[in-house]
Amino acid sequence: MEKIKKYSKVIYILWLRQLKRYSRSRARIIGSLAQPVLFLVAMGFGFGPIYQKAGGGNYIQFIAPGIIAMSIIFTAMFGGMEVIYDRQFGFLKETLVAPVPRWTIMLGRTFGGATVSTLQGVAVFLIALIIGFRPENIFIAPLALVYMALVATSFTALGTAIASTMEDMQAFPLVMNFLIMPLFFLSGALFPLTGLPKAIQIIIRVNPLSYGVDGIRGILTGQMHFAYHTDFFVLFIFTSLALAVGSYLFSKIEV
Repeated sequence: MEKIKKYSKVIYILWLRQLKRYSRSRARIIGSLAQPVLFLVAMGFGFGPIYQKAGGGNYIQFIAPGIIAMSIIFTAMFGGMEVIYDRQFGFLKETLVAPVPRWTIMLGRTFGGATVSTLQGVAVFLIALIIGFRPENIFIAPLALVYMALVATSFTALGTAIASTMEDMQAFPLVMNFLIMPLFFLSGALFPLTGLPKAIQIIIRVNPLSYGVDGIRGILTGQMHFAYHTDFFVLFIFTSLALAVGSYLFSKIEV
């Protein structure tokens, strides 16, 4: 029982540290919202008439859930850079010498980063409401937080796992962009998943972000390609694997 309390306290403290670092950086908050807003406005209104003429309806309604997922995955994956940053400046070494398992440190950092990413998604959702997005049922809209949290946790853990194997702070953003852009563009965030070439459909089905976008879009707009239980099951399995791999690689860090 004492160990559980001790481990829980470690996870809580590191979770709280991530939130405080985020809340104290106004530049980071504003900067992280710039890209999603640009996508919503430029693509939403730019491609809106074309999408409507093709019989797709309101493009803002379709694209907003995808942009919410985009803001979450970008914030989550790049959160792994803090591992390299803390390693460079010595904080990670001080943390790792604590008499607690390393997986508790990893979980605290991951849950903190996931919370920040989820809050980022909520902020983009509120901005989308101002731009013109309207949920189909406002009363079930909060259920989208479940899928947002799963996406945030899984990709924060993935970012931490990758950062645990790297020491070069300049190389990390390049690797992240190499991973994030295909995941995002091949997730159905910007276009419907019907009528695509078979090869693209296979890639989309393998892409875990596809299920996060589909779950969020299904709850907020009623448009789905898979099913709620399929989206949840795939995301839950992916999150569990990402946490397991992230904990293992983080435990192998040498500072």
